[in-house]
Amino acid sequence: MRAEHQALATRWFERLLDLLPVEARDVFPTASLLDHIPSLILQIAIYLRVPEEEAIAANTAILDKARELGALRHSQRASLHQVLREYQLLSGVLVTFVLEEMERLPAPPPSAASVRLVSRLNQAVDVLSQTTVEAFVTLYTQTIAEQADRLEQFTRMAAHEWRQPLGALQFAVSLLQQQGIELERSERTLTVVERNVQRLIELTRKLETIARVHNAGADSPIVQEVSVTTVAREAARQLRESAEARGVEIRIADDLPMLTIDVGRLELVFLNLLSNAVKYSDTAKAGRYVEVSGGIDADHCRLDVRDNGVGIPEHAMAVIFQRFTRAHGEREDLSHITGVGLGLSIVDDCVRDVGGRITAASVEGDGTVFTVTLPLSPSASTRPPQPSTASA
Repeated sequence: MRAEHQALATRWFERLLDLLPVEARDVFPTASLLDHIPSLILQIAIYLRVPEEEAIAANTAILDKARELGALRHSQRASLHQVLREYQLLSGVLVTFVLEEMERLPAPPPSAASVRLVSRLNQAVDVLSQTTVEAFVTLYTQTIAEQADRLEQFTRMAAHEWRQPLGALQFAVSLLQQQGIELERSERTLTVVERNVQRLIELTRKLETIARVHNAGADSPIVQEVSVTTVAREAARQLRESAEARGVEIRIADDLPMLTIDVGRLELVFLNLLSNAVKYSDTAKAGRYVEVSGGIDADHCRLDVRDNGVGIPEHAMAVIFQRFTRAHGEREDLSHITGVGLGLSIVDDCVRDVGGRITAASVEGDGTVFTVTLPLSPSASTRPPQPSTASA
């Protein structure tokens, strides 16, 4: 078995692909993970040769590989049934191999010895299977707990954010139903109705965006080669009225690179970053602006979205990419700016989904710059996305 461990792993792999609805790249997506099953088989062979009590269970290195396998299957959203089925197949392949080798011996071994050998083999597979399952279930439980926390947070946030505009609408409707209401008061009330309806629409759209970004399987992303300048200008066009109303000039560089990317997510990135810059422009400054520039570094491009707005307080920089976070919530002079603190979290989600990274630097009173690093093509985004960072 030691000599044939690679061939046995290949046999297991072929049987797995025959019996489970998966593709080869879904089982072990990288070369570094391909040695897991051969390594497990090799350690089982060593255990069968020198079967000290709990030898497999005491082997930290091989148990770590079994745990990595559980983590891998969890990240691939496999089912617990698939994990158990993989080890059932492994046990079947190894038992069949042992029986075939016994038949090749000049003299068959005693029945008791054969039974003990197969029993030890199954015991070793069971130990590794249990270790993998424990890692899988632990991560799965953590995911469920995190989802429950996010759902609870969402429920509280939605109730809070919807309560005020719905209350205002309820009051406005009751006022409009009164007999003999003055025309001027009626017009003011209708303005309140329109403002609160727009607020509800904006909130609903942002929540829909979050759901769409996180449910990538339901999306049909348009991945194509595109000019970043073109996408940024389209985002700027959609924000033209609000930018003009606040006296903010949106500048887009002409020489931004070409990318092969999910165009919808890239546009969401620009829409939210530019919208934030417009909303938090500094009315005390005469030349208010937000500009997009960038360049290419090896197989990645860097995009800078820089403004001379009010800036972000230092204490808020560590949490600006978290959901439902508003960096200026305590400033009365900015209380008129509506929002629920979802824009930057949407940006962070989109950037991560295309294999990129976003960082932020800001000086309160001077302005903010967001730097987005993106792969030039999907093939360049094989490394795991890095956490977003911010610095004052």
